Amino acid sequence: MKVLLLKDAKDDDSGQDPYIQELGLYGLKATLIPVLSFEFLSLPSLSEKLSHPEGFGGLIFTSPRAVEAVKLCLEKDNKTEDWEKSLKNRWNAKSVYVVGNATASLVNKIGLDAEGAHSGNAEKLAEYICSRPSSALPLLFPCGTIKGDTLPKMLKDKGYPSQHHIFQSLRPKIQPGLYSGTIWWQL
Repeated sequence: MKVLLLKDAKDDDSGQDPYIQELGLYGLKATLIPVLSFEFLSLPSLSEKLSHPEGFGGLIFTSPRAVEAVKLCLEKDNKTEDWEKSLKNRWNAKSVYVVGNATASLVNKIGLDAEGAHSGNAEKLAEYICSRPSSALPLLFPCGTIKGDTLPKMLKDKGYPSQHHIFQSLRPKIQPGLYSGTIWWQL
């Protein structure tokens, strides 16, 4: 049986999307169709903020795309050497909060120590952050245009300053007629 998944492919350690792998174990053949396109915005501004950890009390990552944006900033602005020499350690001296294990894993890959991965969602991460000692400095929160307001609102209500930095925009990727007949009729 064939299955159509409307999502981007995500490679795991085996080089294959975990959904395709899992469905394959049950004899299902999955086809992925990406339905959203990500466009990174304001990376120079985010890069500038990343260069000045002294202005922030820590970082918040709620998605793998946020980590990808940071990685792009380091690569595009040739800051990889600065990151390895000092910036990474200066950020690690602060709290680096994350939602979920996938995001935590990517944060670890860029050399940062993640905390809060067990939270699983923005509300629980906000509760976790609020249970920790607060800094007078804002938390840098790289986020996309469709971020929810739960985390920023909860932090604000508890007196934890945060500074949002919008780094991406989402657009529909599927155009009418793009996949007509070819996929739909093969199912």
